[in-house]
This record gives sequence, structure tokens and C-alpha cells, in this order.
Amino acid sequence: MTLETPPDSPSAPIPQGAPAPYAPATSREASYGVEGPSATADRLIEAEEAQEADEGAGAVGDRARSDQAVKPRRRGPGLFTVVVLPGLLTLTGVAGWLVLTGGLSSDPSQDSAPGPVGTTRVDASYLPWLRKAASACPVLTPAVLAAQIEQLSGWSNDTERLSGEKGIAAFTDARWRTWGKDDDGNGRSSPGDPADAMMALGRQDCSLAEKVTDLRTDGIVTGDLVDLTLAAYAGGTDAVTEAGRVPAESRGYVAEVKALLPRYEAFDQENPDDTADRAPGAVLAAPVSTLTVTSPYGSREHPLTGVTKLHTGVDFAAPQGAQVSAAAAGRVVFAGMTKAYGNRVVIDHGTISGKPLQTTYSHLSSLQVPVGGTVEAGTPIGLAGSTGLSTGPHLHFEVVFDGGYTDPMPWLGPGT
Repeated sequence: MTLETPPDSPSAPIPQGAPAPYAPATSREASYGVEGPSATADRLIEAEEAQEADEGAGAVGDRARSDQAVKPRRRGPGLFTVVVLPGLLTLTGVAGWLVLTGGLSSDPSQDSAPGPVGTTRVDASYLPWLRKAASACPVLTPAVLAAQIEQLSGWSNDTERLSGEKGIAAFTDARWRTWGKDDDGNGRSSPGDPADAMMALGRQDCSLAEKVTDLRTDGIVTGDLVDLTLAAYAGGTDAVTEAGRVPAESRGYVAEVKALLPRYEAFDQENPDDTADRAPGAVLAAPVSTLTVTSPYGSREHPLTGVTKLHTGVDFAAPQGAQVSAAAAGRVVFAGMTKAYGNRVVIDHGTISGKPLQTTYSHLSSLQVPVGGTVEAGTPIGLAGSTGLSTGPHLHFEVVFDGGYTDPMPWLGPGT
């Protein structure tokens, strides 16, 4: 068998128009590390000598030389593998850790800063309870309660956390024994019941608000009453008293709650739809002989505390001892003294279109009906006065429809 002369042999003729056998490596060959013509020629000479010494291996030698000439050397790891890929993996891991630990929101639609009104996370059925809980004292507002709950639990109603706190208001068993009640009447008192929890937090906050109000009135502490109340919740009234203001250790908590307030401002404002569901013809009688409004329903600055919040009723001018009467037939469900409203009467009028209706009468100088008693429209229930937090004799009159406060004026008949 005759072996053809290798095309790159020095004795082989070069076909016309063919490239030189040892032309310089192209840029692609150079990128793979192929050696230049001088080094390649040396290796070919060595290969030919090996061919003469190893009889019968010529063809193999040809293939070996061919492999040596064109086979690229293995490249090391590139810039992407060494630098870029590890960086991407690290960033992905850090982002995942932040999502799991709450340091980064996995919801792209949720901004890190508080929005104008963050009501989307709050069940609509909670609003009447927030307003009812905040109505127990003039310092507290529904927005403050809502912001406080978000700071405490993020509205998560977990049954129990590692800290021992339970429910949306983060009550421990010990605190629940002090403040918890069955406020929604479902037969059980539980921090895991949102209505019970909101009312309990309102009672606790109002108790603290009363204490810091007295401290400020006596000149022992200075500062905003909402700030002082939140500080007392975080660190206790003794710490507030000792500091004479919001103590340093409570400032972070106060700042966090107040930063969330803009989300819930709408909770303190009149809902224009409150009276839209009122049944036509549902008319209440005037609770006093002359309806002269001295302070209307709506947002206002409290004349004594300086706190701006929803004024949940209407103030009617009434001299000391003026007769106050029931606005409609019903049953007296509360008649007694309260810290903010003084002597107060609450009458349940049943339901209208399936929704409960109540009226309240506050700051009375005396009470004329017992709890459980039934009344008709015009039945005397008490005398006007200035008990509780009041600047002078008047009647504070409220209408509570479907669990929420509403403007009483549209409910009063045209003849009143």
C-alpha cells in the first residue's frame, strides 16, 4: 500500500491557489492557543523521525500529527464563571433570605413606605370595632389603634407566637386577664377574636391615656397625649413619669406607630356612605327642646385634650338641668358614669333593614332611667349637665348605625 505524501510535507507540491501550509494562525486559532509555524515545524520533524523508527505506524503518525496540529488546548474558566456567576448566586441568596425574614417584600405592589391609606390589609368588619374601641376616651382614635395593631402584629391573627403574644393585638395571657372581655357576645373571651382584641386594646390604651392626661394636667410630664399614651404602653407609666416626657427607650415604638398613621387617616373621617343605607322614613325625635348645634359631627380638635379626631356625635346647647328625652322607642342597655362622657345613657332601638340602631346621650348631670328599662320617644332619661370631659353644660348626642357612628342630623325629623 502506497502512502500519499502528506500535504504539509516539505517535498509535496503546493497546488496552485492553495494557502501556504504554515501560514500564521488565524485569530480564532490564536484564541484557542495554537502555536505558531516555527514550533509546529519542529514538532513535525520529530514526528517524521519517530515514523522512521516505528515501522508500520506511518498512518497513525499522520493522524497524530494532524490531531496535534488542529486540536485546541483546553481553556481555563472564563471571566463570567469566575466573577459574574458567583456574584449573581450571592445576590439571589441574599434576596431570598431577606424575603423569608421579612426584610424584603415579596409582593412588588407593596411599597416599603406607608401609603396614603393602607386599608387594604384590614377587614372591613373591623372598622366599627376600631371606632367603638377608640370612642372610650378622647385621646384615642381609630387610626391610632389601627397603626398600633399593624406595628404589633401586622394584622396577623396567629394564635400564639414564640413570645407568648396572641392575636392581632399581641396580648399575653397575663394582660388578657386584665383587659380581655367577650365584647362581641359570641360566648368566649379570646385574644384570637379580633373584635375582643380591638376592644381590649382600646380599654388598655384609654386607661393609660387617662393616667398620662392626669400627669400632664398636674405638670409632671409634658408632650403630646397620643405620644405619651403610646410611650406608656411600650414602657409603662412609671418610665414616662420618671422621664417627664416620652422616655428614650420608648421613642422608637412611638415613631413606628406614628409613621403608620397616614395609612389609616380615613378611619378618623366621616364616611359619606354612613347614612346612605338608612331606611327612608327612619326619623328620630329631638332629644332636647331646642336643637342648637354647638359642635357638629366630624373631625375636630378636642377643646380639652387638643387631639384631632372624629367627633362621633353632635353637641346641642342645653342649660344645666335641661330635660333630655329618648329619641325613639327602645331598651336602655347602659346608664352610668364614664370617665370621658360623664353620665351616659345608651338606648338600643332594634334594627332597621336588618341593621342595629342605637342612640347615646352624654355629659348628663343626672340619670332618670335604669339599665334594662324600656322607653318610648320623648321618655325623660336624664338632665343635661357637664360631667366627664366637658367645657360646659350641653348634650352630646350620637347615632350608632350598623356598629358605626354616623351624623345624627339626617336622622332627626324635619319638625325637630
